[in-house]
Amino acid sequence: MNAPETRDRNADWWKSAVVYQIYPRSFADSDGDGLGDLRGSIGRLDHLAALGVDVIWLSPIYRSPQDDNGYDISDYEDVDPLFGTLADLEELIAGVHERGMRIVMDLVVNHTSDEHPWFVESRSSRDNPKRDWYWWRPPRAGHEPGALGAEPTNWGSFFSGTVWEWDEATGEYFLHLFSRKQPDLNWENPAVRQAVYAMMLRWLDRGVDGFRMDVINLISKQVDADGSLPDGVVHGGGSLGDGTPFCMNGPRIHEFLQEMNREVLAGRNLITVAETPGASIADAVRYTDAARGEVNMVFQFEHMGLDQVPGGSKWDLAPLRLTDLKRNLTAWQEGLAEAGWNSLYWDNHDQPRVVSRFGDDGAHRVPSAKALATVLHLLRGTPYVYQGEEFGMTNAHFTSLAQYQDIESLNWAREAAERGVPEEMILRSLAAKSRDNARTPVQWDVSANAGFTTGTPWLSVNPNHTEVNAAAAVADPDSVFHHYRRLIELRHTLPVVVHGDYRPLLPADEQVFAYVRSLGDERLLVIANLSGEPATVDLGDDAALLGGEVVLAAGPGAAGAAGDGVVTLAPWESRVVLTR
Repeated sequence: MNAPETRDRNADWWKSAVVYQIYPRSFADSDGDGLGDLRGSIGRLDHLAALGVDVIWLSPIYRSPQDDNGYDISDYEDVDPLFGTLADLEELIAGVHERGMRIVMDLVVNHTSDEHPWFVESRSSRDNPKRDWYWWRPPRAGHEPGALGAEPTNWGSFFSGTVWEWDEATGEYFLHLFSRKQPDLNWENPAVRQAVYAMMLRWLDRGVDGFRMDVINLISKQVDADGSLPDGVVHGGGSLGDGTPFCMNGPRIHEFLQEMNREVLAGRNLITVAETPGASIADAVRYTDAARGEVNMVFQFEHMGLDQVPGGSKWDLAPLRLTDLKRNLTAWQEGLAEAGWNSLYWDNHDQPRVVSRFGDDGAHRVPSAKALATVLHLLRGTPYVYQGEEFGMTNAHFTSLAQYQDIESLNWAREAAERGVPEEMILRSLAAKSRDNARTPVQWDVSANAGFTTGTPWLSVNPNHTEVNAAAAVADPDSVFHHYRRLIELRHTLPVVVHGDYRPLLPADEQVFAYVRSLGDERLLVIANLSGEPATVDLGDDAALLGGEVVLAAGPGAAGAAGDGVVTLAPWESRVVLTR
C-alpha cells in the first residue's frame, strides 16, 4: 500500500492521505478522439501509484450535455459515452483498489442538467409531481412576464446574467445559480434529498470510497414566509444583485448535511470533502467538527482571492503579498486546530496553475514548484494534487480569445468587451486566471500532443510540453515529481506532519515562509524562500532547529548558515529539518 497500513483500521485514515485529482477529459485519451477517457486513466494508474498518492478524485464522468464540462449532469448513474462505459469505470475502480488507493467521485447535487429526466418532468407542467423538485417562481408582480425586471429576484448568476430563466410553456421562471442549463434542485423537498441519498448509496455499492461535493453549501436557500426569495444588494451601479447571502451557507445547510451523513456516510470509513465557496473559518469548523457528523473537510477559497483587487472580481489582478498569504493560511491552521480539519491545495480544475500564479514559470519553474509544494504539503490538513502539478505544469499562455473554451471565461470576456474593456486587458486577465489554464491536456512526454492523444486534442496542448512533461520528470531524480513523491513519503512516515501543532515564524517577512510543526519531542522546521532573490533571515530563539536532520531540501545549492540562527536561502530554496 502507498499509505500507512494502519489507515484501513483508522476512521480518520484520510488525515495521513494525499488526494490526486483527475480531470478526465484532459488526463489521457485512449481512442484518439482528442478527449480524455476512462481507459486512458486506467493506463496511467501506475504513474499515480509511483507518486505515492492514496486517493484518486475523479471529476464528473456522468452522462451530460457538456454545457459546463460535465458539471451539468443528465444521468447520475451512467457514464457519458465520451468517457467510456460503466464497465470501464468498474475496471478503473478495481485498478485503483488493486494498487492500494481509493477513489472519490464528484457529487454534483446543487443542480442537474436541464436534460435530466427529473427536470424534464418538472418542466412539463405546473402540476407534475416533480414540479417542486426545482425552484419555480412566477414573474414579479406588476411586470410583464418574461420581460426584463420581471425575474422573481435580482440575483446575478455565478456565470453570467440573471439566475432566472423564463419558461414560456408553463409561465414561470426556474432558478439556476450557474448556467441556464443547470437548474437548481430544491433541497427543501424531502423527496429530492431521498433521491440523492439513494443515488449515493448505489455508488458506494459499486465500490466508491467517498465524495467531493460540488458547491454543496449552496443547496439551502433562504425562503421568506410567503415562499419568495429575497432581493440582493446591487453593487457597482449594475442591475443585478448579490444573492450569495441567501444561498451560501444557508439556514438549513447543516441540517441537510447531517441528514446525509446519517443516511449515507456514517460508519463507512469514507473520505468526504465539501466545496464551500464563501465559507469562513467559523463555517468550516461547523462543517468539519467530527462531533457534528457532517463532512471530513471543506474546500475554502480565501487564499485563492489574495491576488485580486480588493472588492473586485477574480479577473481584477493584483500582485500577491507573501505576508497576506502567510496570514491567511496561518489563520486557517489555527482556526481548525482544536476542531475540524483543513484541506490543502494550490491547483484544481477551477484554478490557474500555481507555478505560474504564485511561483515563477520561467527560469525558476522547478525550484518554485518545489518550494510552493513544500510549504503546502507539510501544513496540518489533507493535501490535494491536481494532474500535472506533480511535475510543474504551467498556465497555457494563450494569446487569442479563439483558444479559450471555458464557459465562465467566455461569458466574462463577452461582458467585459460590452463594457468597453480593451481586448489586451481581457486577454491578460484570461491568461492569468482562466480555468482553461488548468484544463490543457496533461503533458506525458515530448511526442506530438504531449502523448495525451493520437488525434486532435479538445483543448490546445501547451507548447512547453517538450520541456515540461511526466516522462522527463520521472527520469530525473531531482525533478518536481520526485520532490512531490518525497513530500508524500514524509506525510506517510512522520506523525508530526499529520498530527503536530503549527507555529508560524517570521510573519512579517515578505520573502520567506517558515513554520514549525511539533508533536511530543519531534520538531519539524519548514523554511522556504518564495521569491526570486536570495533571502537572509534570523530564526532567533528557534536557531537550534537548524541543527536537526535535513529530511528534504530543494534549491540551487547556495544555502548556508551564517551562524547564530541566521540562514541564507537562494531564490526559491526550501528546507525541511527534523529534530528529535
